[in-house]
Amino acid sequence: MATTMDRQALGAFLRARREVLQPEDVGLRRGTRRRTPGLRREDVAELCDMSADYFARLERGTGPHPSEQMLAAIARGLRLTLDERDHLFLLAGHRTPLRASRGEHVSPGLMRVLDRLQDTPAQVMGAVGETLVQTPPAVALLGDQTGFAGPARSAVYRWFTDPGERARYVAEDHPLHSRIYVAQLRAGSARQGPDSPAGRLATELAVRSSEFADLWERQEVGVRWSDQKRFTHPELGLLDLHCQTLLDPAQDQTLLVFTATPGTDSHDKLAMLTVIGAQEFRPQAHRSSGGREPSR
Repeated sequence: MATTMDRQALGAFLRARREVLQPEDVGLRRGTRRRTPGLRREDVAELCDMSADYFARLERGTGPHPSEQMLAAIARGLRLTLDERDHLFLLAGHRTPLRASRGEHVSPGLMRVLDRLQDTPAQVMGAVGETLVQTPPAVALLGDQTGFAGPARSAVYRWFTDPGERARYVAEDHPLHSRIYVAQLRAGSARQGPDSPAGRLATELAVRSSEFADLWERQEVGVRWSDQKRFTHPELGLLDLHCQTLLDPAQDQTLLVFTATPGTDSHDKLAMLTVIGAQEFRPQAHRSSGGREPSR
């Protein structure tokens, strides 16, 4: 339950964190006419997917009461540590998120790696397949996966409940993808316990998907992704990509980076993603209307 919001302290904290960050810290270029110490409000607004006016009002202490989702976006945008994130939540009148669910917060170190990959498809995944943050080329390749709510936040859940989720992958690879998703969820459920997010997700999917239920009965573990992944893009066609993974055990997160062998057709297509822009792979009706707080 939300408590009293300390608007002045919140504004002072946001301003201080903004001013100590440099453009290079978040993957932005430093303009020749930049006079503001640290980041500009416009920079932070872009990083947090909000309007500059909304962030300015928060800094001035005149803004609305931000939701937990908005605070999480601000924490990532300002590259806050877990302690700084908790402080932000308290100043905004919210209880601090449970540290047991720290996988929702992307560490500053992992964000700095992602900042260097803005021309490469890359994204950070949570413990049960939630996409926490994507680079623009990743959105162009896979669609925006960060706006879902509830169980649909998990790529595993969407794979077995939304036929459109499979459209971006080569059809003959679908059976293997299904086996891998189930094997990984089984390992997560065993590691975290039946009442964990992984355990509850497995229970729900066993009811909702006969395919999942059949694969779950196989008791498979240790089925792993290949480094090579094949995608189908609505404009570029087939892309044969290499997927490199970077694990952050402390946060229970994985950074996925997609590259292609230089000189190949897929390498040329990958370079075109930033030109083509983001593609939607499903009707808007499949999206959650509450996934993001609207810009102010």
